[in-house]
Amino acid sequence: MAVKLTTNSAIPISLTSINRRKRLRDYPWWLAGILMLVLGTFALIVSDDNFRDAFAFIKIGLGVTISTTFTAFGIALGIGLLAGLGRISSNILIKNIATLYIELVRGIPMLVLIFFVAIVAVPGIVAGINALGELLSKSGFPVLADIFTSIQIKEVPMNFRAITALAVTYGAFLAEIFRAGIESIGKGQMEAARSQGMSNVQAMRYIILPQAIRNVLPALGNDFISMLKDSSLVSVLAVRDITQVTRLYTGQTFRYVEAYTTLAVLYLTMTVILSLMVKTIEGKLRRNEQS
Repeated sequence: MAVKLTTNSAIPISLTSINRRKRLRDYPWWLAGILMLVLGTFALIVSDDNFRDAFAFIKIGLGVTISTTFTAFGIALGIGLLAGLGRISSNILIKNIATLYIELVRGIPMLVLIFFVAIVAVPGIVAGINALGELLSKSGFPVLADIFTSIQIKEVPMNFRAITALAVTYGAFLAEIFRAGIESIGKGQMEAARSQGMSNVQAMRYIILPQAIRNVLPALGNDFISMLKDSSLVSVLAVRDITQVTRLYTGQTFRYVEAYTTLAVLYLTMTVILSLMVKTIEGKLRRNEQS
Protein backbone atom coordinates (compact mmCIF):
# COMPACT_ATOMS: atom_id res chain seq x y z
CA MET A 1 0.00 0.00 0.00
CA ALA A 2 1.52 3.29 -1.09
CA VAL A 3 1.82 6.08 1.49
CA LYS A 4 1.21 9.58 0.23
CA LEU A 5 3.45 12.26 1.82
CA THR A 6 1.99 15.69 2.29
CA THR A 7 3.80 18.86 3.24
CA ASN A 8 2.60 20.70 6.28
CA SER A 9 2.89 24.41 5.66
CA ALA A 10 2.25 25.16 9.33
CA ILE A 11 5.64 23.75 10.39
CA PRO A 12 7.83 26.41 8.65
CA ILE A 13 5.45 29.12 9.82
CA SER A 14 5.63 27.95 13.44
CA LEU A 15 9.42 27.67 13.29
CA THR A 16 9.66 31.18 11.87
CA SER A 17 7.40 32.44 14.63
CA ILE A 18 9.52 30.72 17.28
CA ASN A 19 12.74 32.20 15.85
CA ARG A 20 11.18 35.65 15.74
CA ARG A 21 10.08 35.39 19.36
CA LYS A 22 13.54 34.18 20.36
CA ARG A 23 15.20 37.15 18.64
CA LEU A 24 12.79 39.54 20.34
CA ARG A 25 13.45 37.88 23.67
CA ASP A 26 17.25 38.02 23.29
CA TYR A 27 17.33 41.58 21.93
CA PRO A 28 19.10 43.96 24.37
CA TRP A 29 16.09 46.13 25.10
CA TRP A 30 17.86 47.54 28.16
CA LEU A 31 20.56 48.96 25.89
CA ALA A 32 17.96 50.46 23.58
CA GLY A 33 16.31 52.11 26.60
CA ILE A 34 19.63 53.56 27.76
CA LEU A 35 20.41 54.84 24.26
CA MET A 36 17.02 56.53 24.08
CA LEU A 37 17.65 58.17 27.46
CA VAL A 38 21.13 59.35 26.47
CA LEU A 39 20.04 60.61 23.05
CA GLY A 40 17.07 62.39 24.61
CA THR A 41 19.31 64.15 27.10
CA PHE A 42 21.80 65.21 24.44
CA ALA A 43 18.88 66.48 22.34
CA LEU A 44 17.95 68.68 25.31
CA ILE A 45 21.55 69.86 25.56
CA VAL A 46 21.46 70.91 21.92
CA SER A 47 18.01 72.53 22.00
CA ASP A 48 17.64 73.90 25.55
CA ASP A 49 19.80 76.84 26.69
CA ASN A 50 19.80 75.78 30.35
CA PHE A 51 20.93 72.24 29.55
CA ARG A 52 23.50 73.61 27.09
CA ASP A 53 24.98 75.92 29.73
CA ALA A 54 25.06 73.13 32.30
CA PHE A 55 26.85 70.75 29.91
CA ALA A 56 29.36 73.43 28.88
CA PHE A 57 30.24 74.02 32.52
CA ILE A 58 30.27 70.39 33.68
CA LYS A 59 32.35 68.99 30.80
CA ILE A 60 35.33 70.97 32.14
CA GLY A 61 35.71 68.27 34.81
CA LEU A 62 35.69 65.34 32.37
CA GLY A 63 39.46 65.39 31.92
CA VAL A 64 40.03 65.27 35.68
CA THR A 65 37.57 62.39 36.13
CA ILE A 66 39.12 60.32 33.34
CA SER A 67 42.75 61.03 34.27
CA THR A 68 42.08 60.35 37.96
CA THR A 69 40.40 57.03 37.16
CA PHE A 70 43.06 55.79 34.75
CA THR A 71 45.99 56.85 36.94
CA ALA A 72 44.50 55.46 40.15
CA PHE A 73 43.55 52.18 38.50
CA GLY A 74 47.03 51.76 37.02
CA ILE A 75 48.59 52.20 40.46
CA ALA A 76 45.95 49.94 42.03
CA LEU A 77 46.85 47.18 39.56
CA GLY A 78 50.44 47.24 40.79
CA ILE A 79 49.42 47.31 44.45
CA GLY A 80 46.83 44.60 43.91
CA LEU A 81 49.23 42.29 42.10
CA LEU A 82 51.87 42.62 44.83
CA ALA A 83 49.31 42.15 47.60
CA GLY A 84 47.75 39.20 45.78
CA LEU A 85 51.13 37.52 45.44
CA GLY A 86 51.76 38.27 49.10
CA ARG A 87 48.51 36.54 50.07
CA ILE A 88 49.70 33.26 48.54
CA SER A 89 53.32 33.64 49.66
CA SER A 90 54.89 30.90 51.76
CA ASN A 91 56.64 33.59 53.80
CA ILE A 92 54.60 34.06 56.98
CA LEU A 93 55.57 37.72 57.42
CA ILE A 94 54.75 38.74 53.85
CA LYS A 95 51.49 36.79 53.88
CA ASN A 96 50.31 38.39 57.11
CA ILE A 97 51.28 41.90 56.02
CA ALA A 98 49.35 41.47 52.76
CA THR A 99 46.36 39.99 54.58
CA LEU A 100 46.41 42.81 57.15
CA TYR A 101 46.37 45.44 54.40
CA ILE A 102 43.52 43.74 52.53
CA GLU A 103 41.34 43.21 55.59
CA LEU A 104 41.92 46.73 56.92
CA VAL A 105 40.99 48.38 53.64
CA ARG A 106 38.00 46.14 52.97
CA GLY A 107 36.68 46.75 56.48
CA ILE A 108 36.54 50.55 56.22
CA PRO A 109 34.02 52.50 54.10
CA MET A 110 35.55 54.03 50.99
CA LEU A 111 34.56 57.59 51.86
CA VAL A 112 36.22 57.26 55.27
CA LEU A 113 39.36 55.86 53.62
CA ILE A 114 39.51 58.77 51.20
CA PHE A 115 39.40 61.23 54.10
CA PHE A 116 41.94 59.19 56.08
CA VAL A 117 44.47 58.86 53.27
CA ALA A 118 44.15 62.47 52.13
CA ILE A 119 44.04 64.19 55.51
CA VAL A 120 45.87 61.80 57.84
CA ALA A 121 48.11 59.37 55.95
CA VAL A 122 49.62 61.70 53.33
CA PRO A 123 50.46 64.47 55.87
CA GLY A 124 51.91 61.78 58.14
CA ILE A 125 54.15 60.49 55.35
CA VAL A 126 55.32 64.03 54.58
CA ALA A 127 56.09 64.59 58.27
CA GLY A 128 58.11 61.36 58.28
CA ILE A 129 60.06 62.49 55.21
CA ASN A 130 60.80 65.82 56.90
CA ALA A 131 62.01 64.00 60.02
CA LEU A 132 64.25 61.82 57.87
CA GLY A 133 65.66 64.98 56.28
CA GLU A 134 66.53 66.41 59.68
CA LEU A 135 68.23 63.13 60.62
CA LEU A 136 70.23 63.19 57.38
CA SER A 137 71.24 66.80 58.08
CA LYS A 138 72.68 65.79 61.45
CA SER A 139 74.42 62.80 59.82
CA GLY A 140 76.25 64.96 57.30
CA PHE A 141 74.14 64.55 54.14
CA PRO A 142 73.12 68.17 53.44
CA VAL A 143 71.95 67.63 49.84
CA LEU A 144 69.50 64.85 50.67
CA ALA A 145 68.50 66.68 53.84
CA ASP A 146 67.55 69.79 51.89
CA ILE A 147 65.45 67.75 49.45
CA PHE A 148 63.55 65.92 52.19
CA THR A 149 63.00 68.93 54.44
CA SER A 150 61.83 71.12 51.55
CA ILE A 151 58.69 69.01 51.00
CA GLN A 152 55.67 70.73 52.52
CA ILE A 153 52.24 69.24 53.03
CA LYS A 154 50.55 72.26 51.48
CA GLU A 155 52.45 71.55 48.25
CA VAL A 156 50.88 68.10 47.89
CA PRO A 157 47.86 68.68 45.62
CA MET A 158 44.47 67.22 46.44
CA ASN A 159 44.44 65.46 43.05
CA PHE A 160 47.47 63.44 44.11
CA ARG A 161 45.88 62.61 47.47
CA ALA A 162 42.65 61.55 45.77
CA ILE A 163 44.50 59.29 43.33
CA THR A 164 46.47 57.77 46.21
CA ALA A 165 43.29 57.12 48.19
CA LEU A 166 41.52 55.42 45.26
CA ALA A 167 44.62 53.35 44.41
CA VAL A 168 45.11 52.15 47.99
CA THR A 169 41.42 51.32 48.34
CA TYR A 170 41.02 49.44 45.08
CA GLY A 171 44.40 47.75 45.46
CA ALA A 172 42.89 45.60 48.20
CA PHE A 173 39.95 44.53 46.04
CA LEU A 174 42.19 43.80 43.06
CA ALA A 175 44.49 41.77 45.30
CA GLU A 176 41.69 39.29 45.95
CA ILE A 177 40.94 39.10 42.23
CA PHE A 178 44.58 38.35 41.43
CA ARG A 179 44.76 35.80 44.25
CA ALA A 180 41.68 34.00 42.95
CA GLY A 181 43.07 34.07 39.41
CA ILE A 182 46.41 32.60 40.46
CA GLU A 183 44.77 29.90 42.57
CA SER A 184 42.51 28.96 39.63
CA ILE A 185 45.58 27.69 37.76
CA GLY A 186 46.26 24.05 38.52
CA LYS A 187 49.24 23.22 40.70
CA GLY A 188 50.48 20.96 37.95
CA GLN A 189 51.42 24.04 35.92
CA MET A 190 53.90 25.16 38.58
CA GLU A 191 55.24 21.63 39.02
CA ALA A 192 55.74 21.28 35.26
CA ALA A 193 57.55 24.62 35.11
CA ARG A 194 59.80 23.67 38.02
CA SER A 195 60.57 20.33 36.38
CA GLN A 196 61.85 22.28 33.36
CA GLY A 197 64.38 24.06 35.56
CA MET A 198 62.48 27.29 36.20
CA SER A 199 62.62 29.02 39.56
CA ASN A 200 59.44 29.95 41.42
CA VAL A 201 59.74 33.54 40.20
CA GLN A 202 60.26 32.51 36.58
CA ALA A 203 57.37 30.04 36.68
CA MET A 204 55.08 32.65 38.19
CA ARG A 205 56.13 35.30 35.65
CA TYR A 206 56.09 33.25 32.46
CA ILE A 207 53.58 30.45 33.15
CA ILE A 208 51.13 31.22 35.96
CA LEU A 209 50.58 34.98 35.78
CA PRO A 210 49.79 35.20 32.02
CA GLN A 211 47.07 32.55 32.42
CA ALA A 212 45.74 34.06 35.66
CA ILE A 213 45.53 37.58 34.23
CA ARG A 214 43.67 36.30 31.18
CA ASN A 215 41.17 34.58 33.48
CA VAL A 216 40.54 37.68 35.61
CA LEU A 217 40.42 40.27 32.81
CA PRO A 218 36.59 40.54 32.93
CA ALA A 219 36.67 41.03 36.71
CA LEU A 220 39.37 43.69 36.34
CA GLY A 221 37.22 45.44 33.75
CA ASN A 222 34.25 45.45 36.12
CA ASP A 223 36.39 46.94 38.89
CA PHE A 224 37.61 49.63 36.51
CA ILE A 225 33.98 50.58 35.85
CA SER A 226 33.34 50.65 39.59
CA MET A 227 36.33 52.93 40.11
CA LEU A 228 35.04 55.31 37.45
CA LYS A 229 31.80 55.64 39.39
CA ASP A 230 33.51 55.80 42.80
CA SER A 231 35.83 58.54 41.52
CA SER A 232 32.89 60.87 42.16
CA LEU A 233 33.73 60.54 45.87
CA VAL A 234 36.92 62.56 45.41
CA SER A 235 34.69 65.62 45.08
CA VAL A 236 34.67 65.71 48.91
CA LEU A 237 38.34 66.76 48.65
CA ALA A 238 37.39 69.66 46.35
CA VAL A 239 38.97 67.89 43.36
CA ARG A 240 37.38 69.48 40.31
CA ASP A 241 35.99 66.37 38.69
CA ILE A 242 32.59 66.44 36.99
CA THR A 243 30.78 65.85 40.30
CA GLN A 244 32.52 68.73 42.05
CA VAL A 245 32.08 71.00 39.03
CA THR A 246 28.36 70.14 39.02
CA ARG A 247 28.09 71.09 42.68
CA LEU A 248 29.79 74.42 41.94
CA TYR A 249 27.43 75.04 39.02
CA THR A 250 24.29 74.34 41.04
CA GLY A 251 25.61 76.58 43.81
CA GLN A 252 25.80 79.45 41.34
CA THR A 253 22.68 78.87 39.24
CA PHE A 254 20.35 76.64 41.35
CA ARG A 255 19.54 74.68 38.17
CA TYR A 256 19.55 71.28 39.84
CA VAL A 257 17.45 69.42 37.26
CA GLU A 258 19.60 70.38 34.28
CA ALA A 259 22.92 69.94 36.11
CA TYR A 260 22.34 66.60 37.79
CA THR A 261 20.52 65.11 34.81
CA THR A 262 23.52 65.99 32.65
CA LEU A 263 25.92 64.60 35.27
CA ALA A 264 24.01 61.31 35.58
CA VAL A 265 23.88 60.83 31.80
CA LEU A 266 27.61 61.54 31.45
CA TYR A 267 28.45 58.84 34.00
CA LEU A 268 25.91 56.50 32.41
CA THR A 269 27.41 57.02 28.96
CA MET A 270 30.95 56.30 30.14
CA THR A 271 29.98 53.21 32.15
CA VAL A 272 27.86 51.73 29.34
CA ILE A 273 30.71 52.16 26.84
CA LEU A 274 33.13 50.47 29.24
CA SER A 275 30.60 47.69 29.99
CA LEU A 276 30.24 46.93 26.29
CA MET A 277 34.03 46.81 25.96
CA VAL A 278 34.24 44.35 28.87
CA LYS A 279 31.52 42.16 27.34
CA THR A 280 33.41 42.19 24.02
CA ILE A 281 36.60 41.06 25.77
CA GLU A 282 34.68 38.32 27.60
CA GLY A 283 33.24 37.09 24.31
CA LYS A 284 36.66 36.96 22.65
CA LEU A 285 38.17 35.11 25.61
CA ARG A 286 35.30 32.60 25.58
CA ARG A 287 35.71 31.99 21.84
CA ASN A 288 39.47 31.53 22.24
CA GLU A 289 38.94 28.98 25.01
CA GLN A 290 36.43 27.04 22.88
CA SER A 291 38.76 27.00 19.89
